[in-house]
Amino acid sequence: MSGVLVIRTPSGLSGDMLLAGLAVMAGQAADIGSVLAATGLPLPQGAVEIRPHALQGISGWQARVRLPHEHAHRHLGDILALIEASRLATPAKAVAARAFTLLAEAEGAVHGCPPGKIAFHEVGALDSILDTCLAAELLVRIAPDRLVCSPLPLCDGTVRCAHGLLPTPAPAVQELLRGVPVCGLASTGETVTPTAIAFLRAAGFVFGDWPEMVIRQTARIYGGRVLPGVPNGALFALGDAVPAPAKHRPHDPAGPDSESS
Repeated sequence: MSGVLVIRTPSGLSGDMLLAGLAVMAGQAADIGSVLAATGLPLPQGAVEIRPHALQGISGWQARVRLPHEHAHRHLGDILALIEASRLATPAKAVAARAFTLLAEAEGAVHGCPPGKIAFHEVGALDSILDTCLAAELLVRIAPDRLVCSPLPLCDGTVRCAHGLLPTPAPAVQELLRGVPVCGLASTGETVTPTAIAFLRAAGFVFGDWPEMVIRQTARIYGGRVLPGVPNGALFALGDAVPAPAKHRPHDPAGPDSESS
């Protein structure tokens, strides 16, 4: 049977939520430190923990990332070199590199300059590198045949970044949402982060309804923000595709076993 990974995002999605959900689906929530160490990424041990978390009495999981603040602004080439020098699995390197390339292309379109000239601010920080690279490694370990995500929720609001206070969705997210189904959300603020949408597109997720599948495991994943008045948390599900029913061939009275008159 082919494996199916599904993400439903009633209140949105961020890079740390992707990391937590994929860690649980891969059975690596308790061993995420070992996964990080195996990648060879230049990140401190203990940088991430996947821990149980409850909201409004509903249990789930959450990623807690602890990384030093830094002032460095990386270019695309810097991040691609870091990914290539790591011990990520080859397919994981491809997904991570594609995610950052998509981000650079989106930022380039926003600022009117070539992707290679873009100086990443927030998405070049260590936490975005950790989220993207670890999520890519975990996805390779899960090895699903099909990736499905719900339409992404959007709402009005503002987000503060290196360029000041901007309306949501952020400009790079706006670029990356081209061709992606979205829906309105009765709240305010950032619901989809650049790291999340870049990863979804780089990994090859399709956006739509629940597929027909037999569910093997699920997990509810919470982010670091709580949006008022909406159902918070993303749902991750892993299972097997339901085979299409075999087509019955109509009886051919003139088939090979029939007699000629």
